[in-house]
This record gives sequence, structure tokens and C-alpha cells, in this order.
Amino acid sequence: MGRGTLRVYLGAAPGVGKTYKMLEEGRRRLERGTDVVVGFVETHARPATAAMLDGLEVLPRKDVAYRGSTFTEMDIDAVVARRPEVALVDELAHTNIPGSGNDKRWQDIERLLDAGIDVLTTVNVQHLESLNDVVEGITGVPQRETVPDAVVRRAEQIELVDMTPEALRRRMAHGNIYKPEKIDAALGNYFRVGNLTALRELALLWLADKVDDQLDQYRADHGIDKKWETRERVVVALTGGPEGDTLIRRAARVAARTKAADLLAVHIVRGDGLAGADPANLTRQRLLVESLGGTYHQVLGADVPKALLDFARGVNATQLVLGASRRGRLAQILSPGVGVTTTAESGAIDVHLVTHEEARRFAFRARRAGGLGLRRRLGGLLLAAAGLPLLTFVLSQFREDMVLPSEILAYLVLAVAAALVGGLLPALFCAVGGFLLLNWFFTPPVNRFTIAERENVFALIAFVFVSVAVATVVDGAARRARDAARASAEAQTLSTLAGSVLHGDNPLEALLERVRESFGLTCVTLLERDAEPAPWRVAASVGGDAPCMSPAEGETEVPIEENVALVLRGHALPAETRRLVEAFAAHAAIALRQRRLSEQAAAAGTLAEVDQLRTALLSAVSHDLRTPLASAKAAVGSLRSPDVHFSDEDQAELLATAEESLDKLTRLVENLLDMSRLQAGALALALEPIDLADALPRAADDLDAAVPINVPPELPPVRADPALLERILVNLLANALRYSPPDRPPALGASAHAERVEIRVVDHGPGLPAEDHDRVFQPFQRLGDRDNSTGVGLGLALSRGLAEAMGGTLTPEPTPGGGLTMTLTLPRA
Repeated sequence: MGRGTLRVYLGAAPGVGKTYKMLEEGRRRLERGTDVVVGFVETHARPATAAMLDGLEVLPRKDVAYRGSTFTEMDIDAVVARRPEVALVDELAHTNIPGSGNDKRWQDIERLLDAGIDVLTTVNVQHLESLNDVVEGITGVPQRETVPDAVVRRAEQIELVDMTPEALRRRMAHGNIYKPEKIDAALGNYFRVGNLTALRELALLWLADKVDDQLDQYRADHGIDKKWETRERVVVALTGGPEGDTLIRRAARVAARTKAADLLAVHIVRGDGLAGADPANLTRQRLLVESLGGTYHQVLGADVPKALLDFARGVNATQLVLGASRRGRLAQILSPGVGVTTTAESGAIDVHLVTHEEARRFAFRARRAGGLGLRRRLGGLLLAAAGLPLLTFVLSQFREDMVLPSEILAYLVLAVAAALVGGLLPALFCAVGGFLLLNWFFTPPVNRFTIAERENVFALIAFVFVSVAVATVVDGAARRARDAARASAEAQTLSTLAGSVLHGDNPLEALLERVRESFGLTCVTLLERDAEPAPWRVAASVGGDAPCMSPAEGETEVPIEENVALVLRGHALPAETRRLVEAFAAHAAIALRQRRLSEQAAAAGTLAEVDQLRTALLSAVSHDLRTPLASAKAAVGSLRSPDVHFSDEDQAELLATAEESLDKLTRLVENLLDMSRLQAGALALALEPIDLADALPRAADDLDAAVPINVPPELPPVRADPALLERILVNLLANALRYSPPDRPPALGASAHAERVEIRVVDHGPGLPAEDHDRVFQPFQRLGDRDNSTGVGLGLALSRGLAEAMGGTLTPEPTPGGGLTMTLTLPRA
């Protein structure tokens, strides 16, 4: 028996018709003779959806008892025992009631698939794990029920159930989704046009990625290597040179010509690790690519054109952007180069060769650059100049005992030695000089630049060729050794840099300190300014000296961006270390940018919290404060009315109403004022030893509550403010009384633990899920409690704030057997 297939109906928002589409497909299959059953469908009392169940076999649900209530869930055992060909199971992301078997409905569906049953199911985009936080940021509504993306992506078919925001809002207004009393709130919050448009785009983009995966899998299964132009993907090849900025912008313009085109930048690292790329340029170009909406990739490959084309074909690229060759004309004649080779082998991928200002400049620098230093080259020339006459004199003393091949080998050894010491130029000088000396002194006829025998001509030419070949190999090896040593040093330095930055609380200062230590500097300063000619200001500085206030105050300036520069003081840096310093500078710019973004995010978060608090306060004032004020005013107004005569009992009742309303108003205002003082840090405390044997009964008396109190006789006193402690206990006990059943009242208890004393307020109500334990302390909310007559939702927030102000804590935990226990921990006196 094979595994069943999964078909998912994906929607951008509730009400788009996922369940309707699933039932419609189930009826269609039933009409074709397929055995179809409904395992679980939630119609949400929508008539059109409920009508689609007619004619379908609906399996009964099972009842699950939990915390004194009974819930219904899908009977997975009944579905497996029934063994239909197709099962319809709604709400893939649903969380099962504890005791149902599996925690999640998608796990139930996995069991059905393993049993060989095909499953049709539904899910909304906000329930996908990877998009959960994105959706919360758009809508402001957290989603507690999620399903792993991998579960949905494994489906054989995913069908998007789409609807425009306007059409969905019309369905909502007509009452086809929610009940009439919920329509206005839904249209003004979750179902705003902007929210629905963003959710729709998220669903389309997520499904597009799924389609891309299916296409890649199909091409891999069928061995298809050629490019399919399903979407424009522009790949730009970066070498690490400064021309990369030009190439990236050109590629971005190419990608911008087509909507939703992808921009990818790739840098090919040679297999030996000696790419010769400037890390500072690559870092800057990576930021540029990401700022333009692209992605950066690094690929290892010995053959650059092949690695580049393999990457382009792997991502199904349609366009490839390369820079014009940096090499001279002679080098291009001898070897076609990366650009020509890539173009010739690109196949259906369009290749753009972009000219740039740096091409000839870099070619000239490349020709001048050598693998050995000036001292080594001068030493090689000196060895050749001194060794040639000396060797000639020595060999002339043994002319009768030696033959020409032996003499040629002696000059070859000298040429190799010159190559080892000084590289290519001394070796060439030694080879040409040795050829002339061999011809004059040792090749018959001697003392003449003529050669009598043909084999001697061949021997001398071979000598020159071997000398030049050996010198070229030695010079190339010297270049590689120098590059390897530099790459190793740079890698070790950058590795140490990364470690120090990652383990530091201040990455920017840690990075600058690493620069100072690595290069033996006295001061390293990062300067920034708004725009020229605005003055420079210090963004960060390390070192014992006063920071540099301008680039002119340091020995070395490393420009990073137009208005950001790294200034070094202590000594001038040699040219060969500047490239590594530029890499440090580029990372410093990134760290500075991250610091600025973090500061902006913190400021925005604070503003958001203030705005949320202001909105909640206005909402509270508009109802909760107005209600007792209106009651008191109505009672006093009735007493003052000359048209109505009230009895003594009626007058007493009206006065009691006014007093009760004003007391409630006073408590609300006091809570608001105390909350403001807490947030401003201006709450006055009068800490003193307090005996809990007296404090706990007083709190119960304030509420006229008969609750059991357990205080051990040996319990030490606590250090707290008496008035604040009583307010905390009254708030906690009032909450416990509100949610506890009549037959199981809450309880108060206390115990000592080392230097702390714990006070527990235990209730046996419905309790709270673990994920809501922190949310319950947020001001102006009651976690689903819609009874606005009971307060503005400040009690627990204020209680925790007062407890922390006195050096204590307030934490919730589940009550064994059901309910919630609030534990107040205070220092002992």
C-alpha cells in the first residue's frame, strides 16, 4: 500500500473560500465514483459552505474532556478504520485539545497519508511558520497556531484560493463570513484593504517559490540543463575589483526592466583560495547588491567560466552581466579570457559585457606587479652579473676535461639559481649572457660568435628555452607563495577580528580596537558627517590619544563612503597592508550602520509603546472612566431634581450608588497615576518590616472575601511598603475571586526560602496558556475578558511594577488540578 497524496487549498485570509473549494472538489470526485468522506470540516455557520456538505458522508467527531469542558475533535481512528480513498480535513494548522492523541492536526493528516488515504485540506498563509512574524507585523494580530512550511511544501498539489481585497470586503459586508455584530470591527482592523493586499502578495510569493522548487525538481529528474525563461533572473559576476559597483548598477537596471525579476551577484573563488579579490570591495558591493533588492553568493571553482555558468544554470538565470577584460591585447590573443569563454559556452543565457573605467588601469598595474620584491630582483641581477664571468673563468680552467653539454648544464644551474633569487628578469639576463659566453668560449670555433655543428645550435637554444621556462615557473611559484602568505595572514587577522566582534557587546568599538592592535596604532577613529561641507563628528574612537576630529589629524585616512572615513594615528601604514585595512573599514561601516538601525529601532519601539499606551488609555478613559462618572452624575442629578420626591430609602440608594461610582473612579485614577509614576521612575517608597500574618487578612477583609489563609508561625517579616503591598494583594485576590468557581474559592499562603519570602494567591479557574504568562501583565488588556465594568486591565501590570519597585518579583504558574497561581516574591526584612 502506497502513501496517500496531499492537496492543500491555500488562502491569503479567512473567508476567501478555501473550505468551499475543498468541498467542491470532494463532491466532484464523489460524482466520479471515488470513495470520499469528510473527516473534519468547520463551516463557521456559513450557509453556502454548509450546503456543500449535502450528499457527502460526514464521519462523527469524538468528544474530548479538558478542564471541566467538552470539546469535539476529528476522530482519526474512525477515519483510518473507515479507509476511504479520499478524506476531507479542514484547518491544517489547528491545535488539538490535549488528550486527542496528536498535538497538531497536520500530524493527524500525516497518519492518514501513511495509511494510504488521499487528503484534501486547507490553510491560510498567516499560519505558515516562516511567515508568522511577517503577518503579525502587517496585521498586528499574533497567530498562535502554525504549521511547518515543509509540511505544506511536501504536498503534491497546492492550489491558491484567491480573491481581491475589495471582493472579500464585499463578502464580509454581506454577512457571508462573520456574524453582523463582528463585521464592523473586522472591516476596520484585520480586513483593511492594505492588510489584505499585503497578505495576498505574501501568498503569491510563497506559492511562486513552491512552483520554482517544483520546476527545479522536474528539470533535475529529467536531466534538463538548458535554461527555461520562466522568470527573469539576472546574474552579475564580481571579481572584487572597483568596477563591481558599475556592473551591479547595470545589472539592476537590466533586472528593473521586468517586474519581479531577480538580481543575483556571484563571486567565484579559485580552488586554491588565492582569488586576489579585495575584501573591502566585495563587502561594499555585497551591501550595494542587498540594498538594490538582490542576493550575494560566493562559489568555489578552479575553472571560473565553468563555475560561473554552472551557477547561472543552477539558478535558471536568463541574463549574465560581466565586466570587460582587464588584460592587454597580447594576453587576449594568447588566451580568450573569462568573458569570451563564458559568452561562447553560455548557450541560451544572454551575456552582457560591460565596459568600465578601470579595465586598462588594472591591466597596466597587473603587468607591473611582480611576485618578488625589489631587493630580491636586484640580488638576482647581482648574482647573474657576478656569477657569469666567475663561472666562465672556472670552466675555462677545465676546458680540456669537459664537453659542451656539461658546460651548458653548469650555466643552466646558474640561471636556475638566479631565478630562485631574483625571479624572471635575472634569469633571462643569465640565460642570454650564458648563451653568448657559451658560444664565444666553449662552442667550436671558439672566440667567434659562430657555431660549426648543428647539434650545438640545438643544445644552446634548448639551454635558453629551459632557462626561461624554469625562471617563469619559479617566478610564478614566488607569486603564489607571496599571495598565499598574504591570504593566510589576512584570513587569520579577519578570523580574529570576527571572533572579537562577535563576543563583544559593542561590535564597532571591538572592531576598531582590533585594528589598533593589529597594526600597532595609537588611535583609530571612525568619522562621519551629514554632507560636505558639514564638519566631521566622531562616530567611535579607541586608543589612549584624543580622537581625530578630522581626516587631516591622522597619518592614514581610509575613505569608506562619501561621508564616512576611518582615520589612523600612530604611524603611516605600508602600501601592502592598506587592502586589509580597507576590509576593516568596510566592516566598520557595516557595524556603524547596524548601530544606527538599532538606535532607530529602539526609538521606534519606544514610540510604538507610547502610542499603544496612549491609544489604550484613550480607550479606557472613553468607557471605563466615563461609566462610573456617568453613574455618579446621574445619581446626584436625580437627588437635585425638584420634580421628583424620593423616599429616605431611595435617597440612601442613590447616594450609595454615587459613592460606589466615585470610589471606583478614584481607584481607576489612582491606578493610572501609579502606573505613570512607575514608568517615570518617580514612585515614592516607604519600606519597612511587615508581618504577613497581619497583611494577608487585611487584603481579604478589604474585599469582604472569605478565603483560607495559610501563614506559618515562624514566617519572617518582609521588607515592603505597607500600602503598596496591600494594593498588590488586593489586585491579585480580586482577580482570583473573579475567575474561581463558587465552590472552590481562592487561597492565600506564604513560605520562606533563604533570603526571600513567597506569597501565593491560588485560584482554581480556567488558568492561562504558558504563552500568555507574560502578556497578562501588559496594561489595558484582559486576554479576552470583555467585561468592561471590571476595570481597565491595569491591575496585574501595576502589581508587577509595584513588586519590582520594592525589589521583588511577580510570576504566574499553573495550579495543579487547573487554575493559576500568582507568586509574589519579596526580600525578607
